[in-house]
Amino acid sequence: MVTAITTRTRITGTAMTDAAALYRLFAWLSPGYPVGAFSYSHGLEQAIEAGYATDAESCCEWLRDVVGQGAGFSDTVFLMEAHRATKVCDRARLAEVAELAAAFATTRELALESHAQGAAFLEITGKAWDCSALSMLRACWDGPFAYPVAVGCAAAGHEIDLAPTATAYLHAFAANLVSAAVRLVPLGQTDGQKMTAALEPLVAETIARALLEDVENVCTATLMTDICSMKHETQHTRLFRS
Repeated sequence: MVTAITTRTRITGTAMTDAAALYRLFAWLSPGYPVGAFSYSHGLEQAIEAGYATDAESCCEWLRDVVGQGAGFSDTVFLMEAHRATKVCDRARLAEVAELAAAFATTRELALESHAQGAAFLEITGKAWDCSALSMLRACWDGPFAYPVAVGCAAAGHEIDLAPTATAYLHAFAANLVSAAVRLVPLGQTDGQKMTAALEPLVAETIARALLEDVENVCTATLMTDICSMKHETQHTRLFRS
């Protein structure tokens, strides 16, 4: 039987049922959560403009690289380390991870994408789903707040396990890029869902790799994404902020 979510549980982040944990992840990482995810394409808009991604197949290959070798992977590592540090109330470690993640973005627009969503997530979650972990993050690091660090901290504060948190975060990251591709190429909705389905094994593989990665050694291998992000800053016609 699923127990009711009491006000005390919501505020303090005490242990909860699996159903309650999933409910919060669905809420926090849904397109409806007001962090502005829909306004970012992670450089994909420029990649499409330049002809690197022109159909469902080429877009899916581009997203495979971003998820498995780019920010999808590094964000997952940062989320996991922030979650671990929060669970044991290691303020010094949490501050180190927050600082590293904030500095890790390779371009101005990618930094905006992460920091703006991180700030929005902290503000909204602090008002609707507050917990002491969010106060700890604000106390040990004065910002900017990378999005994966904010999510990892909140999940740990609400006693949500690491694996479902990472899966929900990486799914949301990939799904947002698929949505951008559907609008930009444009693609049909069925093609978009085929891309999402095709990325499922990669998401699981990326999470497994991230679990074993030392945060001090994290790196990306998506130079073209960085170049497209830099060129996007001066792209004449744009629908997205990155």
